[in-house]
Amino acid sequence: MSKASKAAKKLLAKLNALQCHFTWSLDPKESKLLRLRDKLEDVGSEEGNRWLGHIYNLRGFIQHKLGLHDDAQRLFNQAAEAFHRMRPADQGPWLVVNYGNLAWLHHHLGDQEQSQAYLSQVDALMEKYPPPSQGELHAEVCAEKAWTLMKFGEKKKEEAAECFEKAVSMRPDMVEWNSSHIIGLVQVHKHSSRGVETDLLRRMRQAKDQDPENLYLAALYLMHLGRRGEEVAEKARQLGGQILRRPVSSYSGIKPILRVYSQHVPIDEAVDLAEEALKKHPEERYLKRCAALCYKWKILFHRDSCPRPGMMDRAISLHREVISLYPHSSFVKKMDLASIYARSTGGKAKAEQIFQKLLRGDLQPAEKQVLYHHFAKHLHFNKQDHHGSIQFHMRAAGIPVKSFYRDESIAALRKIKDTTVWNRRSKDIEEFLVKLEA
Repeated sequence: MSKASKAAKKLLAKLNALQCHFTWSLDPKESKLLRLRDKLEDVGSEEGNRWLGHIYNLRGFIQHKLGLHDDAQRLFNQAAEAFHRMRPADQGPWLVVNYGNLAWLHHHLGDQEQSQAYLSQVDALMEKYPPPSQGELHAEVCAEKAWTLMKFGEKKKEEAAECFEKAVSMRPDMVEWNSSHIIGLVQVHKHSSRGVETDLLRRMRQAKDQDPENLYLAALYLMHLGRRGEEVAEKARQLGGQILRRPVSSYSGIKPILRVYSQHVPIDEAVDLAEEALKKHPEERYLKRCAALCYKWKILFHRDSCPRPGMMDRAISLHREVISLYPHSSFVKKMDLASIYARSTGGKAKAEQIFQKLLRGDLQPAEKQVLYHHFAKHLHFNKQDHHGSIQFHMRAAGIPVKSFYRDESIAALRKIKDTTVWNRRSKDIEEFLVKLEA
């Protein structure tokens, strides 16, 4: 082996030993990266956000994976600047991941000299700030790894929880780590109608009390209190007013508090709160997304309340705008728009057109499952095509991807089987469910 080959092999071994986004087995499909990029951009970049450096690091990694290397380097540099602003010292273990990312980026760009320079900076940090024990990660690295893994789906959530627990045990003073850990645990129960278990609710309350500025966590706590049957309407109104005074961010708490409004106060108040937020910040796409969600709830789930004049037109125009603002992450919004069109005067043809275009699309199994579930509901509620609805619920349930939508389609099939007079379809459903459980 030549001297150059040995040097290259040694460099690669050192890169693989780093703790950073490039070594955490984060390799999702492009569609997932694009959706995640949208989510991270909506978090905002206001001063004081304790996760700003982590956000820039992950955004930089995503841009690299998408082939946008100049953007990646700019974002990695912004991550370093954010860490410097948040910390009293210029250097520290919080830069280990960032320097590792930069070492990998320059390696991929073919600049091995610069890659080695960042590796040397990592070595210097590790020497100056040794980890608590041999083989252990710094608390800061554990926290960033945990926060990152949370963004990559169910398969990573258990590892994320373990990393957060280690980080919090080493640095219990970092309340934002514990808050994010609790938020990650709670997200698993986001579709539960009964809320989280008693022990997790207690941990939510403790985390909320320790981190009073985290209104997102406060809104989640109210949501799960409400799901347990507690009266939360007045507390929700107070918290909604507080959230309106905060900078716009997907972690300001606006979306969970709107969900609390939709379930525990008259739905029109949720619409009003979203419109008030949008009036204060008319160009914020995330607030447009939240407002569109409220109109969907009003039109699709609160059909007993009378729509205001112009509400249907407003709902349609907002959904169309949100779809254009989120070209890579508006799959569900297109189905919502179709369902709203189906409830509007003269809109059934447009609804059918949207659904048929989606059904012809090249979709991943998880996306097909979501689409089949929504189309089944559309067929049942909007077209009274009950046989077609059953067929699409079966197609959704038959895709072996564990999800809320699969569970809901299975529940719908069971309900139809148990409440319908015994006929051929009931027998078909029973046979299908037996095969599904085999």
